[in-house]
Amino acid sequence: MQMGSSWTTTQLDYLLVPLGLAVMLGYHLWLLLRIRRRPETTVVGINAINRRIWVRFIMEESSSGKHAVLAVQTMRNSIMASTVIASVAITISSLVAVLMASGVAHGLFVSSGSQGRGELTIVGANNMTVLTIKFFAILACFLAAFLLSVQSIRYYSHTGLLVNVPLHAHRRPARAVEYVTDTLNRGFYFWSLGVRVFYISCPIFLWLFGPIPMCASCVAMVSALYFLDICKEWDKDDGGDDGGGDADGQEGKTAASGRVMPQEVV
Repeated sequence: MQMGSSWTTTQLDYLLVPLGLAVMLGYHLWLLLRIRRRPETTVVGINAINRRIWVRFIMEESSSGKHAVLAVQTMRNSIMASTVIASVAITISSLVAVLMASGVAHGLFVSSGSQGRGELTIVGANNMTVLTIKFFAILACFLAAFLLSVQSIRYYSHTGLLVNVPLHAHRRPARAVEYVTDTLNRGFYFWSLGVRVFYISCPIFLWLFGPIPMCASCVAMVSALYFLDICKEWDKDDGGDDGGGDADGQEGKTAASGRVMPQEVV
């Protein structure tokens, strides 16, 4: 009877862990499609559109010392943010690796049949093999966050130099703006992915205490991320007194002057 109960609790890992991971994966696939098709309704898309406008503004006014300083400070702040994420990620990765090598964590979580004295009571599989998989998943998350943050620092460093090159110095200004914008956006995309991996590591951490907290945290995380990722106010009409003809005329004027339109694809 005891063996049957143990097998039943072990089956929870086979059911709830894939379910929680499927919820996270499904949400991010849906978010990716939304970013590609309707970028103006997502925070990632809106930020990318505004970065494109910012790059053109800085490169057009690079002869002004004020704008050059603004670009340098912006890149410095971005590099500092990525450096903090990378430092925390590699520190936690080292700590997890030490715990795995020393066996301290295994002795805390693995049941040895001693009626659970001095050990944590965990519903689900908690043998040595499963616990190793759990710690390896945590280690992989933070190593991925470290590498993504390092990549973002790389692109930020390139952007700090490229954005200060005057636009009139380029033979093809439009392509220059496009290249610098793509470089800057890649840096922010890598940074966002690094932060997103930090979010995903929370359910993986809770998996140490069983599949039920892990699955519940995945659902809660997806619910919270939806409100952080979606912005439906950007593409709404202002509802002002200006007629539609003025708005269309302004858009035509903006497009004719070479400015970036907010409706462009990220």
